[in-house]
Amino acid sequence: MNISQHFPVFVIIIPLISAVIIPLVGRIRRIYGWYVSIAATFSSLLLSISLLRTVFEKGRISYWLGNWEPPWGIEYVVDYLSGFVLVVISFITFIITLYSMKSVGKEIPEDKITSFYSIYMFFVAGLLGMIITGDIFNLYVFIEISSLAGYALIAVGRKRDALIASYNYLILGTIAATFILLGIGYLYMVTGTLNMADLRERLPLLYDSTVVRTAFAFFSVGLSIKIALFPLHIWLPNAYTHAPSVVGALQAATATKVGIYVMIRIMFTVFKPRFILEVVPVSQMFLYLSAVAIIAGSVLAIGQKDIRRMLAYSSIGQIGYIVFGIALANKLSIIGSLIHILNHALMKGGLFLVVGSIVYKTGITNIDDLKGLGKKMPFSMAAFTIGAFSMVGVPLTVGFVSKWYLALGALQAGKWVFVLVILISSLLSAIYFGRVINNIYFKDDGGGHTTKIDDAPAGMLVPTLTLASCCIIFGIAAFIPVYITRFAAEMLLGG
Repeated sequence: MNISQHFPVFVIIIPLISAVIIPLVGRIRRIYGWYVSIAATFSSLLLSISLLRTVFEKGRISYWLGNWEPPWGIEYVVDYLSGFVLVVISFITFIITLYSMKSVGKEIPEDKITSFYSIYMFFVAGLLGMIITGDIFNLYVFIEISSLAGYALIAVGRKRDALIASYNYLILGTIAATFILLGIGYLYMVTGTLNMADLRERLPLLYDSTVVRTAFAFFSVGLSIKIALFPLHIWLPNAYTHAPSVVGALQAATATKVGIYVMIRIMFTVFKPRFILEVVPVSQMFLYLSAVAIIAGSVLAIGQKDIRRMLAYSSIGQIGYIVFGIALANKLSIIGSLIHILNHALMKGGLFLVVGSIVYKTGITNIDDLKGLGKKMPFSMAAFTIGAFSMVGVPLTVGFVSKWYLALGALQAGKWVFVLVILISSLLSAIYFGRVINNIYFKDDGGGHTTKIDDAPAGMLVPTLTLASCCIIFGIAAFIPVYITRFAAEMLLGG
């Protein structure tokens, strides 16, 4: 038996089993939960890389659970798109897990650490399951797994604000999940199938059906809430601000990206591109909503005093970038959106890890109190600066690459006005990140830090610098993600 043929299911099973094992080994020693999490996330990363390589060598992978042939059984699918996103998410979760040990020990009550890592791995399993499943109801199951785990992770912190943020997220997340489930039910009602590939073949004959159009409307609203697309973003700022640092980094770098992946799957592989461009031209609606999100997220970020809240509002703008490229729906714009899934995960993940290091060493989150940290935490602040430059879109950073392709996509579509939106947003990003960098490097703390501060521990610093380095590496060697996403874009537009 060739064990590699079971890699698609191993990607999910390993995190799920680890989530069950962690409470057992944690009884022996709490640190063992972290070791199991490291082993599980690293295994999922290796499996994801292997699966993506197989897709390039042999084409689309279809795995039948229980050997039940789809559409009767559940199918796991790895193609250019899901393989790329699997690698991105598994890499980010592995890096954040490496970082987590000291940060979790500082910010989470000792008696909750074992439970934290168990829930953490359920969250990871849910994300990876959402990416790899080819069954639309199974997709909903994984959405619920990741959502429930996400609510708990936000609430596990020491502060009451975290509980309130988690509760608000739960309410809106439940509304979103209800919309998604209704959409699935309506599609099943008219097609009798839950397999995504089967739906793709059956739905074109039903595009004029009110039921099908209503289902798509439910998906659009539910997923817009899930990804925090402006103005349905109200759960996100508090969730990112009050969650423990590791959770904020994990949510910002992975959860909304997987939500956007699901939106792409629904729009381009369950429905065909013709549906959103011609039959029900919602692409125009998403185009203008995303443009508003890009500007509004940046404007709101400027007014924040808490650095985590600033990064949270910045994420709303960055989500707008990805949806913008999807809405344009041409090859260049979709390449830009898919690359930005990677790029934003690297940039925002790295920035939140730096903030976590600042909290670990000083407890500071107010931007005005960051004065002088450039000298006291030089490596962490260098990582922050690289991430900030990437967010602005400085050439030779990853942020420039995705903005370049999005701008080319806008010009190709004859939407040159939206290039101005990208430029204005970049200038606004320079303003709010410039304020932070000015405090870090060009203002003295005036003796405000009463204790000696040095840089973050190596266990936190190495993962942070890894993400910062990737912001430069993939900015210079942009041909690597461009090559992969080009195949994914052609696949999505093929219908």
